Amino acid sequence: MQVDADARLAAGVGGVARYLADTAGLEDEPTSHLQAAVVAACQEAFEYLSQVHPHLEVTFTRYADRIEVALSHEGEGFPAVGLDTIAGFAAQPRGAPRGSAVLGGVDRVQYETQGSIAVTRLTKYLSQGAPRS
Repeated sequence: MQVDADARLAAGVGGVARYLADTAGLEDEPTSHLQAAVVAACQEAFEYLSQVHPHLEVTFTRYADRIEVALSHEGEGFPAVGLDTIAGFAAQPRGAPRGSAVLGGVDRVQYETQGSIAVTRLTKYLSQGAPRS
């Protein structure tokens, strides 16, 4: 799904995430948190869009054990969610309350660049927490 920097479109992206979580059998509270996290991540990503590259590409993938939402944009190599937000999320001990509205509804955040495209992947596991390594 390709969206422009518009809060209404971010809400629509959040609605898709909510639908996927609902159909996957996720409880109401984690579903709402995922939806809020996806909307917030979209809104934050809009700050990195430019006139030359004005679109955010959002890809939803549902696996047997998780839902992934990938936010991609072309341009400068900045993630869709700020690195300070990602670093703050990574620094949280497992089970600790999360302070970030952007990431509070997801279990895992990954950032990568693919050429001139920055990709931030938000993952919500359908069972309790991330799989053990």
